[in-house]
Amino acid sequence: MMKQNNNYKSLFLILLVILFAILIISIRYGAVSISLEEMGSSIQKQFYASDQMTLVERIFMEIRLPRAILCVFVGASLAVGGTLLQALFRNPIVEPGLVGTSCGAAFGAALYFALGATFHFKTGQWTLPIAACLGAFVSTALVFLLSQSRQTGKSSIVSLLLTGIAINALFLSGVGFLSYIARDPQARSIVFWNLGTLSGANWASVGIVGFSTSVCVIIALRYAKHLNALMIGEEEAQFIGVDLKRLKWIILSINVIMVAVATAFVGVISFVGLIVPHVLRILKGSDNRFLIINSAVLGGILLCLADLLSRMLLRPAELPIGIVTSVVGVPIFIFLLQKKNYFF
Repeated sequence: MMKQNNNYKSLFLILLVILFAILIISIRYGAVSISLEEMGSSIQKQFYASDQMTLVERIFMEIRLPRAILCVFVGASLAVGGTLLQALFRNPIVEPGLVGTSCGAAFGAALYFALGATFHFKTGQWTLPIAACLGAFVSTALVFLLSQSRQTGKSSIVSLLLTGIAINALFLSGVGFLSYIARDPQARSIVFWNLGTLSGANWASVGIVGFSTSVCVIIALRYAKHLNALMIGEEEAQFIGVDLKRLKWIILSINVIMVAVATAFVGVISFVGLIVPHVLRILKGSDNRFLIINSAVLGGILLCLADLLSRMLLRPAELPIGIVTSVVGVPIFIFLLQKKNYFF
């Protein structure tokens, strides 16, 4: 056990080093290249001479740095959300996007923007995340309620996925309708959300997403042992004292809050929650104490790489990040679906 814990710590430290390196590379390269010296001078001037910053230094401090940090938090929230759902349902093909959370959050945010422009609602830093959370809660609740069997009251994986596809289609139709009736600025924002974009990153969004992600990950770690117990079976887990109903709603609530807040600021980004837990299980197994914390780091790495590619492939133009993650994620998802009896 001691050797296994040391291996987990070693991998965690390696992932942290990789994340830091990718973060620096992501900040440095783009439409405008930023040297390490300019990064350092920008940080120094921020404290005592912010009005003396050059254009490149302002790009670093006001655009590149918040974007990179937001990318890490969003990747962490999506990856941890996928890990929690896969552990809860003991199946590696479940991720937040498949159970309606992402599309519901996008619908809630789109509804807020469309109605806000019409009725002149007052905007605030927390208004958009709250609207996204409400949409995510409604869509996720619909998926789980409609997928339950009338006889047993439980949701099978097949029923869950099929219901998720239907609910996703419903909410995507709602997003499409709202983008059709919205004015041009709001319609463009909705379209960009559906494709995923980090172009609107700022320090306010970093603070909100960072807070929600950090708190939810800390809470999720407290229930890692309960999720480990669930791997031996629901009846066995109940026998050793796990309250399945309470655990289910806590995990779903954590997932919805993390994914909804992230989606509110960057749009729908698919497959991160599917790829990351799968890679970590190949490396070190299915211990959720290991998976939750390491999926947060690896999710940040993956999304930072995707963001770097989205900015470099068509430089100086920018490719939506959701396209990049889908190109990588679709082949892996098809592989998992075609592999027989691939369960925990």
